[in-house]
Amino acid sequence: MLMLIKVWPSLVYDIYKMYLTKTSLTQALKLFLTCLKCNYSKQYGSVFTVWLGPKKVVVLAGYKTVKEALVDNADVFGDRDERHILTITMKKDKHGVIWSNHEPWRELRRFALTNLRDYGMGKRACEDKITEEAQYLCDVFKNFKGKPLDTTQPMNQAVSNVICSMVYGSRFEYDDPKFVTLVSDANRIMQIGGSPSVQIYNLFPWLGRLVPKRNELIKLKEKIENQNRQFFKNLRETLNPQMCRGFVDSFLVREKKVRLTDNLLQTVLQLFNAGTETTASTLRWGLLIMAKYPHLQDQVREEISRVIGSRQVLTEDRKDLPFTDAVIHETQRIANIDITFQGHFIKKGTTVFPLLTSVLYDESQWEKPHSFHPAHFLDKDGKFVKRDAFMPFSAGRRICLGEGLARMELFIFFVTLMQRFRFTAPPGVSEEELELVPRVGLSLNPTAHELCAVPCL
Repeated sequence: MLMLIKVWPSLVYDIYKMYLTKTSLTQALKLFLTCLKCNYSKQYGSVFTVWLGPKKVVVLAGYKTVKEALVDNADVFGDRDERHILTITMKKDKHGVIWSNHEPWRELRRFALTNLRDYGMGKRACEDKITEEAQYLCDVFKNFKGKPLDTTQPMNQAVSNVICSMVYGSRFEYDDPKFVTLVSDANRIMQIGGSPSVQIYNLFPWLGRLVPKRNELIKLKEKIENQNRQFFKNLRETLNPQMCRGFVDSFLVREKKVRLTDNLLQTVLQLFNAGTETTASTLRWGLLIMAKYPHLQDQVREEISRVIGSRQVLTEDRKDLPFTDAVIHETQRIANIDITFQGHFIKKGTTVFPLLTSVLYDESQWEKPHSFHPAHFLDKDGKFVKRDAFMPFSAGRRICLGEGLARMELFIFFVTLMQRFRFTAPPGVSEEELELVPRVGLSLNPTAHELCAVPCL
């Protein structure tokens, strides 16, 4: 029998009481979600139901269960649940490649995959763009001369520029005011989108304008949309159908056929936001972990020095850098979507949450699930091994559109930075004081921190 756990509006009151006792709202929600992901699945099994406010949600936990849903029953579990916040920030049925469903989603995804590959995604041309951007990023770090810096902005700008070169056809200078605004606004949207107040609004939309961050999100969304419309206007005015510069040009050439101009805007914003936030966050986690565990950083830097020396890293070097590759994979794992399913009848239209975190922390799949342990991806001879339960990009029909690009970016950026710098805690801060605590948002960003990038070359 499918177990039911009712989480009614009293949850909001309980969280508010915790807030009054000087427990932050973020910490209160984090505590609840931790129980949801870990304790509830142990108590009630891998398939259970919660009521989030008035909404019934079926939760899937653990590797075998999530794989059965997303891979073995991909067509059934492939749709996105519509969030109330989307109804006020997007036009009806114009949800881009991430939030669309059915035929509009299939058409958009095919178009996006085909054209992103045409502009280098997963190919040598893309590798060259990432390599070039890695050099610009190193120059920014080098200018700090080993003094403490917050890696958030330069890391986001570097990763964003790779997306920009593929989507718009060119990169931006880091001090370009339009680019600085674009990146900072996109970063803020990702933070607010996963904030407790917006999540509460999704549960109780009748709160409406009483949710302040809802209003801030709407204004930011309008601002970044208007900026992109201006980019599109400039690209349209200089468009040469015989020589497309990037993804937007291809869309503009074909828009009369596909009639998805509004979806172009949403798709570009989603590619920019998702393609920046997740990769940049993972890289920031990686640098933070290296500073916290210097003995692992020493092993990474020794392997890089021994295998490639001071020359520029290439994607093909991955096979010769098994420990470094294992560290990158472990960073992704530790830092982290009517049918009868496993004997349970789930009514058509029911919201289903596959907990990817439960897969990446599944005790039946990982030797030390709650510790940073690169050996998860190494055999007894120190060679890299793939793990079936490694699903940071999801699986099935909704697997991340930019998985190949993200893997290439993570490898080239991380190796280049490890090659050029040694990362340490700021003066007066011990390695033990570097906290691996996430910040609330649509992705798990590290809590605000500074590191020292000490030049080595």
